[in-house]
Amino acid sequence: MSAGVAEALADRAEALCAIRSPIGEERALCDALERELRGRHPEVRRVKNSLVAFADGAGGSRPLVALCGHLDTVPIHAQDEGRFPRREGGRLHAPGASDMKGGVAVALELAARLPAAERFCDLALVLYAREEGPFEENELGDVLREVPALSRAALALCLEPTDNALQLGCVGSMHATFRFNGRSAHSARPWQGENAVHKAGELLTHLHERAPREVEDGGLLYREVTSVTRIEGGRARNVVPDQCSMNLNFRFAPGRTLEEAAAELESLGARFGAEVTVTDRSPSCPSFAGHPLVRRLRERTGAPVQAKQAWTDVARLAQAGVPAANFGPGATAQAHQVGEWLELSALGRSYEMLERFLRSGADPAET
Repeated sequence: MSAGVAEALADRAEALCAIRSPIGEERALCDALERELRGRHPEVRRVKNSLVAFADGAGGSRPLVALCGHLDTVPIHAQDEGRFPRREGGRLHAPGASDMKGGVAVALELAARLPAAERFCDLALVLYAREEGPFEENELGDVLREVPALSRAALALCLEPTDNALQLGCVGSMHATFRFNGRSAHSARPWQGENAVHKAGELLTHLHERAPREVEDGGLLYREVTSVTRIEGGRARNVVPDQCSMNLNFRFAPGRTLEEAAAELESLGARFGAEVTVTDRSPSCPSFAGHPLVRRLRERTGAPVQAKQAWTDVARLAQAGVPAANFGPGATAQAHQVGEWLELSALGRSYEMLERFLRSGADPAET
């Protein structure tokens, strides 16, 4: 890779990070990108604070590959306020640098630099808002509904942080409130009541001792796990609690439907005496390990292949009939971290690998 392309990638990532875009505040970044993309690509659609740019028009005859990335970051921690972006020691430090403005930078530069005549496919950029929140508020859903031309995509790549590994599929995620009901009493005479927090203890012990359940899809292992992530109970320190509620997050493997996941949580609640209300549902995604374009990506990049032990929008794309996989330059361990950073060299590696995938003809590495 030339020094010019490497510097352009670093500049692009830094410029994206310089425009704050915590979830719900993506408009300024979307506005800036819309101005740029409308001057470069023949067809650009805006949906709320999300963009779709067709580098070759929406109705081409070649396979369509979509490069996808979200514009939002998690809320900015007070320690990061006023300290970004900055380059130091070969790294770009800024909220969202790894998750996932580095990936967006790679997508934008590829679309700008790799001519249509040198690609085997048509190319689309899908840049969307509100990924870091509830499933139903994620604007990728609106984009897929309002830009039906995306449904012809042969493959979508979510440039989420994967350390430049090819992460296939993803686990689904379901949140549910488990509520235990008791009867209040003075804590000096607890036998006059029924402690709702104590009633929850058997479930907590069960979850503490429960080993992850391994499920295979496409030759990859996914782990199903259930965790309590919040718990509340009690209204005063000298009153036996009459209610205890907790949030359970169930991460389930490809092949299990939303209905099956909800049924498992409801069965778990019934077993331990809890009322269960499912509050958020995000589907799993198959690995697509045998898909021809996934094989092409593996063969041309040599990227290590892993199961995605997290949820990403590959699942939403798959629900819309678009095969999808995760591949991006960001560091998975830096996602959502205070003081988040991105290795600038990882941008160049990601660009080179995706360019090799997108180029027509023989693998450039073999010529």
